[in-house]
Amino acid sequence: MIIISDDKKENYNASKIQVLEGLEGVRKRPSMYIGSTSIRGLHHLVFEIVDNSIDEALAGFCKNIRVIIHKDNSVTVSDDGRGIPVDIIPKYNKSALEIVMTKLHAGGKFGKGAYKVSSGLHGVGVSVVNALSKRMEVKVKKNGKIYHQVYEFGKPVTDLKILGETSESGTEITFLPDDTIFEMTNFNFEFLAERMRELAFLNPGVKIELTDERSGKSLTFHFEGGISSFIEEVNANKKPFHEVIHFSGEKDNVGIDFAFQYTSGFTTNIFSFVNTVRTDEGGTHLTGFKMGLSKAINTYLRESKTKLKDLKITSEDIVEGLTAVISVKVMEPQFEGQTKAKLGNSEVKRIVDSFVYERVKTFLDENPNTAKLIIEKVANAAKAREAAQRAKQIARRKTAFDSASLPGKLTDCSETNPEQTELFIVEGDSAGGSAKQARNRNFQAILPLRGKILNVEKARLHRIMNNREISSIITALGTNIGDSFDISKLRYGKIIIMTDADVDGAHIRTLLLTFFFRYMKQLIEEGHVFIAQPPLYKVMYGKTRQYVYTDEELAQIVKDHPKADVQRFKGLGEMNPQQLWETTMNPETRRMVKVTIEDAILADRMFSLLMGQDVQPRKKFIEEHALEANIDI
Repeated sequence: MIIISDDKKENYNASKIQVLEGLEGVRKRPSMYIGSTSIRGLHHLVFEIVDNSIDEALAGFCKNIRVIIHKDNSVTVSDDGRGIPVDIIPKYNKSALEIVMTKLHAGGKFGKGAYKVSSGLHGVGVSVVNALSKRMEVKVKKNGKIYHQVYEFGKPVTDLKILGETSESGTEITFLPDDTIFEMTNFNFEFLAERMRELAFLNPGVKIELTDERSGKSLTFHFEGGISSFIEEVNANKKPFHEVIHFSGEKDNVGIDFAFQYTSGFTTNIFSFVNTVRTDEGGTHLTGFKMGLSKAINTYLRESKTKLKDLKITSEDIVEGLTAVISVKVMEPQFEGQTKAKLGNSEVKRIVDSFVYERVKTFLDENPNTAKLIIEKVANAAKAREAAQRAKQIARRKTAFDSASLPGKLTDCSETNPEQTELFIVEGDSAGGSAKQARNRNFQAILPLRGKILNVEKARLHRIMNNREISSIITALGTNIGDSFDISKLRYGKIIIMTDADVDGAHIRTLLLTFFFRYMKQLIEEGHVFIAQPPLYKVMYGKTRQYVYTDEELAQIVKDHPKADVQRFKGLGEMNPQQLWETTMNPETRRMVKVTIEDAILADRMFSLLMGQDVQPRKKFIEEHALEANIDI
């Protein structure tokens, strides 16, 4: 058991609050503090406040957290922790609450004793949320009383008042994001639910309730199994080789909690966290975990008496088909940026490496049956890697900008600046022919695919590299894939998937997205992948011609013009080049959807469900969601 804090309850008071600098510039440059003003930045506001409640849980003072999305898109976060200090700080002659809410770098995270470890390390969270909100209301239950204060645009508009008495303790914060700063202020319930579920996994025993008053949805997350339950859920649609292997403890003042499980799949899913904050870009703790796991398996293999003991195993082989979680608690973590995407503490790599190696090596020695399954999985990966390397070498020999090496079916554009170019990946030669005639040859390239590409969820890398259609995509883009991926060599700034609006088209689109997500994820993360939206209908009434993109739009037009002539486009090939240009390819008039990854865990689970080996969960999903789909039968 890791002891998070040995602080006494009464010691968390105004003396723990230290002020480093003011709030200037937050509203002017919000992206410096929350990453962006897009939907991701909007949800980051909620995470910042919830992280403060989690800090109270880490310190041993909070068991229940509630998050409520109100009908006006304001959000309330409440907990049963100690409550933000409300006593006066003499230097400022203001309450500690007001200082925390209005000063950047003010909070218990900078003092000694209030928190041993903290997810909100930088101490800017709640003050930045306040600065970026039209209105914020705070209630603190502390010292037998209920304290209350209101802020607008980061500034107090009421004094700190006492509303009444209570025997409870905790903090409740309600905020309404400023719609003049954010591109949108509509919170996504599913996106928030994923993070709340994640936090409940990482903090076993803490109950987190999420309620959406707009839809009536409500979920409660409470997992005593911790990250073992996390892995079981991530692998719910996969075939595991063994039970989840889980260890936790403390070494050199670093709390370490890790679990892993090998599956029959070929993709790697390692989720890393520092003080319960997900580090999407990894860091020293992730490096240490991989090193320790790799050393343990290699050492066990060398000491074994099997014919595989001389097999050369790489870290790439070790992680094939692996699902793992590494969560560390560090007293003074050094992050890159306020959004805490990557851990930089060099000492953590050594500590985690040693801890993981010792635990895994002992486990393999004591559990020979499970060890045998893992060794066989790794050995098969090594053999497949050697075949994949031969295929990769062929791909590397082709220079991205050498036109002689480009796929024969690719019709390239004359522009060579990737910021100006577009590649349309088109279903079939018929649609490809129309697209070639319709395009603007200066900046639009066309790559027609012959049928459906390989389902990469069910194939190893050497099969993927040898697949003709996928090989054409890799060569056309110029980036290579997987560990060899280099986005600086990307030949087209926009990669546009253009398929028919029917079941086959949707399947091809999903196959392509699965490939990009598994082997070229950075293309999606940096906003290079789009889905074209061709019209479903052409409607004529009187002298008017109108292209219609949804059944809802069509219903309204037919209602207004009962004698309208409606033509259903069964496929892109049915449109002549002029129609295809006007509706789907002209940047001035087309509709496109940018593919984004708002939550990697949710995306991974969905791709495993839709494209994985287990048929039953996929069948159940289709049965439950069939009526929501636009299906052309």
